[in-house]
Amino acid sequence: MAISLTDLLADAALGLVIEGRTEAPPHPIQWVAVTELEDPRPFLGGAEVVLTTGLRLKTGAAQRAFVRRAHEAGALALGFGVGLTHRRIPAALLAEADEVGLPAFRVPYEVPFIAIGKRVADALSADHYAGLEELLEGHAVLASALLGAGGLGALLGELARMLGTDVALFQYGARIAGATGPARPVDAAGSTAWHRLPIATGLKDRCTLAIAEPYGHTAVVDYAQSLISVELTNQARNRTGARTAVGQLLEDVVRGTLTGAEAAVRLAGSGMDTAQRHRVLIVDVASGQRRSLRTLPLPDGWEGASAGLVDERLVLVLPAPAAPDPAELSRYLHGAGLTSRIGVGGTYAHPNGLRWSYFEAREALQRGQALNLADRLSLTSLLMSSTDAPLADLAAETLKPLEAFDEAHGSGLLSTLQRYLDLDGSVAAVAADLDLHRNTVRYRLQQVVALTGYDPAVTADRVHLYLALRVRALG
Repeated sequence: MAISLTDLLADAALGLVIEGRTEAPPHPIQWVAVTELEDPRPFLGGAEVVLTTGLRLKTGAAQRAFVRRAHEAGALALGFGVGLTHRRIPAALLAEADEVGLPAFRVPYEVPFIAIGKRVADALSADHYAGLEELLEGHAVLASALLGAGGLGALLGELARMLGTDVALFQYGARIAGATGPARPVDAAGSTAWHRLPIATGLKDRCTLAIAEPYGHTAVVDYAQSLISVELTNQARNRTGARTAVGQLLEDVVRGTLTGAEAAVRLAGSGMDTAQRHRVLIVDVASGQRRSLRTLPLPDGWEGASAGLVDERLVLVLPAPAAPDPAELSRYLHGAGLTSRIGVGGTYAHPNGLRWSYFEAREALQRGQALNLADRLSLTSLLMSSTDAPLADLAAETLKPLEAFDEAHGSGLLSTLQRYLDLDGSVAAVAADLDLHRNTVRYRLQQVVALTGYDPAVTADRVHLYLALRVRALG
């Protein structure tokens, strides 16, 4: 332990004698400074014991000034060596020390200043080594906790025990491990007061280690930061690989190239028991944010989801009986700073059911809301889930003349056709919706007929145009 002035004065081998009325403070001594300068301030850093024989302190004014300057520099106490230039501590020096509250003690002539310095240095050295031993032990405990079954949660638990306070880890704005509801001091808003330390992961994830106040920095926290950084980086790398592999498997199932018993076995190997009912969620984000879907951790409660990347979107397969609320995921994504849309499919069993749920979720995603639930089953969705029908080619063949004409003339044929079909063939409703004259709408529909050969007023042609537009919207 570091030595205090009380400990130093109690050392019988030194024979130091406190004089004056100021009591010894409990603070540890940081160093011993020996000086014969009249102004020692440039050479003091604070919390030192200042030793002097008063060689240059010939007058009361000089003695008082010396005390004031030592006190201004943050000295902890003043030791005066007697028997060389002064037989006793000068009265002016003692009076000024009492005035400013600086303890003063007498150093006998036979006690060298170096003995006092050695005593303090030995105490500081012992304290330093004890701190190193404690730090090394803490390193071993934290590393063992992380490498054990408990992972990050166990590491944070051990760190909380060492610090005597609550600890939590936040990533993408959400808590991913550690304390959930700490009973700790709160700020003016009634929330727990956290001291936040950044964790470097190489991602734009706003990752922080939060320690409940009161917080005092220790070296073990630095080590915990580095361990957490390495672990989260490894998790992100592993998450990317796993999602790529699961995505390839789901893509084979969705495209119908992997079916039946073989599909069930392969899916079970990735944690999806297709004998049970599952629901598919598709998460899409803004194009500039899609890289984050490779590494984005899922929020608490979503550990049972299988995650894969299909067409740069995150596909989640959730077991139906314990599926968490998709609205919770939407809030989490918003909190992570992502501009996201979620499409939610229906709940089905078997590989074909998973495939069907995927197409429902993909179709629901086209509504463009933050959270989009699947419609009831429809023949349209069933037809669009088939990879046997060349829908993409048929759609392109039908709509290409309209796209080319719109590009060349800015005529808005595609948008007019889309609204006409959405509004159940009402020219008046389309005119009001697009702020056009009814005759303009009719003229554009005639151009659609002329360019494509399909008349949206005829039921069979309307179905064809509707499917073409839906396929085009799905990309």
